[in-house]
Amino acid sequence: MGMFAEKPFKKARKNHPVGREESLTIFVDKRKLSLESSSTGAEGSSRNLNTTGAVTLEALHQLAASYFTDRESTLRRLHHLQIASTAIRVTETRTGPLGCSNYDNLDTVSSVLVHSPENKVQLQGLQVILPGYLQSRFIQAALNYIGCKSEGQFVCRNNDCWCECSVDFPQCNCPRSDLDTLEDSLLHIQDALRLVNKEFEESEAFRGFTEKLPVHYAVNTSVVEDLWRMDAGLLQRYRQLETSSKQLLARAHRTTNKLFSLSKRCRKPPRIILPRPRSLHFWLNYALSMLYCSENKQVGVYSEKSRSCSCPYDHPPCQGLVPCSVGDGSRCASCSAENRTRCSGCNPGFTLTQGACRPAVPDPTDPYLGMESDRDLQDLELRFLIQRRDPHLALHGVFVSNDVRINTWFDPSWRKRMLLTLKSNRVKSSRVHMLLGLTLQFCLTRNSTLEPTLSLFVNPFGGSHSESWTMPIGQHGYPEWEQTKLDIPLDCYNWTLTLGNRWKSFFETVHFYLRSYSRDSAAGNKNTSLYNDPPEDSEPSNNIGYMKVNSMQLFGYSVHFDPEAIQDLILQIDYPYTQGSQDSALLQLVELRYRVNRLSPPGGPHMDLFACLLRHRLKLSSTDVMRILTALQAFSAKHPNYTEYEANKLCS
Repeated sequence: MGMFAEKPFKKARKNHPVGREESLTIFVDKRKLSLESSSTGAEGSSRNLNTTGAVTLEALHQLAASYFTDRESTLRRLHHLQIASTAIRVTETRTGPLGCSNYDNLDTVSSVLVHSPENKVQLQGLQVILPGYLQSRFIQAALNYIGCKSEGQFVCRNNDCWCECSVDFPQCNCPRSDLDTLEDSLLHIQDALRLVNKEFEESEAFRGFTEKLPVHYAVNTSVVEDLWRMDAGLLQRYRQLETSSKQLLARAHRTTNKLFSLSKRCRKPPRIILPRPRSLHFWLNYALSMLYCSENKQVGVYSEKSRSCSCPYDHPPCQGLVPCSVGDGSRCASCSAENRTRCSGCNPGFTLTQGACRPAVPDPTDPYLGMESDRDLQDLELRFLIQRRDPHLALHGVFVSNDVRINTWFDPSWRKRMLLTLKSNRVKSSRVHMLLGLTLQFCLTRNSTLEPTLSLFVNPFGGSHSESWTMPIGQHGYPEWEQTKLDIPLDCYNWTLTLGNRWKSFFETVHFYLRSYSRDSAAGNKNTSLYNDPPEDSEPSNNIGYMKVNSMQLFGYSVHFDPEAIQDLILQIDYPYTQGSQDSALLQLVELRYRVNRLSPPGGPHMDLFACLLRHRLKLSSTDVMRILTALQAFSAKHPNYTEYEANKLCS
């Protein structure tokens, strides 16, 4: 090269099979080198070769000798040296078969380290002495040898290279040894992450924190997190854990990406077990588990919702004592010193009852009449259970009828009366019943021209039939019958009426009035009744216009009712026990009347179901009922924002 006055100072050479050769040539201009050495001083020879200090011939000898033992490091140091000094120039030349988009397989790299524009890949080696028609075969054979170890044909397409494997080597594209190494590396990373977690768990900072958690009242993750953020030593130790975990997880992700890249043409997917980091929430809950679930030398998992432990082994248990919950409302004001699981004091408005805090003033109507079931079901659930005729909601009513017998054919053209009654006013005086829905199953004779129509009346607490209200089916938002034809040879139907939580109501007896109308278009008027003679046979097969009722079922639940307690309230109106007891009794009766009457059917003002309750379940006379209602009206009129209470009379 013209810019250098001297011959190459050092040339390293190494021969390879298939005509390949690697060489490193270092050109040195001794005149410039001596000038640079004199300007920097004699001490320059002892400086790091990566710095801008002077370079000696001895140091260049050492670098040239280390080229084939540590090629990457040597080239990197020569690169920095070449930039810092104008006295040397380095050329790396490698000849042989051409590789595929891979630096290690390039034929010739001229002045790689100075990145000159003359850098070009040139085919050199044995192929230059071969005739033209053999050169492509030679290159392909060389690539097959180098890239595929002679186990397949080397192919490059769309910037991607691979081997088309021969029959004897179906897995030539799958570097099994490299994949095994990467999989083992993932396992080592997982073990390392497990180790750093264990070291944090056993650290003095974390152990000391769990030992300082409160034991005289129950704590949750929010309390533990507040205490955690106030512990400076624990926060510093946790930051170390986070840093180590992030580094290990980053290594795991890089290893996983390499695994996917190398195994994309393997027949079996790689075995990847990616470690998961432990979040702050995990450690907060683990601190609670250490606090409450560490009995018998084992640590379980604590559940805040159930306030219990899931133990690794059932016996012996890991469950320890969980103190009472201290806080506002129904929670304790303090826990008992003798038994931390029970309260020793309650908040205002609550009283201590058997170690628990309960409202000091219960719901004023609960001791007299329950309103809700212990089964808190939504309307969709109720509809599903009623359609399935769930026995848990079924009420065993008594079927009464002088006109119809169950599962017997009859002529429906005349009005038929049927009753389902529970008769609780006679045999179950301490219970009243809520109606949630009902079902009816009936069959018609084949090709019947009759259409059954039902009118339903509900008697809430007993008494005569005239003291019943009519179900406004399909009106004012009230539900409609759901009709389903049964998949059996007979013409049978299921009729279901689901009231749900909105339209549930008290009932004692349900009256069914059946009337059938013609469905024959020839009759002209749908409401024209068909009156046919009763069938002569008990099982008609050819008679038109007969039906039978297979089953009738009521669904609902029973609630607590205490007639004596209500009688005691009524007595206090006239004979108060103490000062203020009369007003207290009137207030409770007003609330009871409101809660009973709001279960009236829709359309217009409420029905006075409360008066029916007094009349038929407490057996009061009409005069006593009127006197009580007048007293309630007068008591309500004394209060501000009074509005006159309206209710339609139902019971005489």
